[in-house]
Amino acid sequence: MPIKALVFDAYGTLFDVQSVAAATEAAFPGDGATITQIWRLKQLEYTWLRALMDQYEDFWTVTTESLEFTLRTLGLTTTPEFLVEIAGAYDALALYPEARAALEGLASYRLAIYSNGSPAMLKHLVTQAGIGEFLETVISVDEIGVYKPDPRGYAHVEKRLGLARDEILFVSSNGFDIAGAKAHGFAVARIERVPAATLRAELGAAGTIDPKLMFKALRMQPEQLGFHADTTIAALTDLVSYAASRNQIGPSGSLP
Repeated sequence: MPIKALVFDAYGTLFDVQSVAAATEAAFPGDGATITQIWRLKQLEYTWLRALMDQYEDFWTVTTESLEFTLRTLGLTTTPEFLVEIAGAYDALALYPEARAALEGLASYRLAIYSNGSPAMLKHLVTQAGIGEFLETVISVDEIGVYKPDPRGYAHVEKRLGLARDEILFVSSNGFDIAGAKAHGFAVARIERVPAATLRAELGAAGTIDPKLMFKALRMQPEQLGFHADTTIAALTDLVSYAASRNQIGPSGSLP
């Protein structure tokens, strides 16, 4: 069955989570890099912990709680108001440079986002990046109260789009999300933000593992869970040719 829709993860796939580093460094000079990495690691861990405990709170709550954990762990103090101000960096993440061109090139397909982000957070991101015109819809886990990679979430994507799972190509750079989407039965394209060979070279050259390298090793490599992406590509723009080749027809839907 031909691919009719591409569904994108937001954090780390369309939007660069590392771009919060400017805000964390401005808030705590000298500690910004460490804060950025621990914050994101703990942010994801809190989604999984809340899912296992059946204690759902939206992603804004998770984001502020994980930032508070990070600052407390590092012995850094702040006011509640300033903590919220720093957390606001997640509402202004940078769009990856090739993302707009990729969305434009895929305009003949149905395009959507499926994300852990709360509706308000995702609205901020899409609006400030100016990509709303390319998207049919933005789907938040908040609609059903379960975080990725819960299979109920991917099933919800099918229902929202009114498509069968084999009509959807899911796109992510996050190993846990790729494994979850593939286990559900989606075709999956992995965006390889950090090639394994590059990571090994960086690890070898560093001698010691700094927080950013630790993040790359833990969160930017494929998981060994038996569920692998159908394709691994270097940039979002490569999706244009991949989607067309998978369908064996042109992106417009016409036969060659």
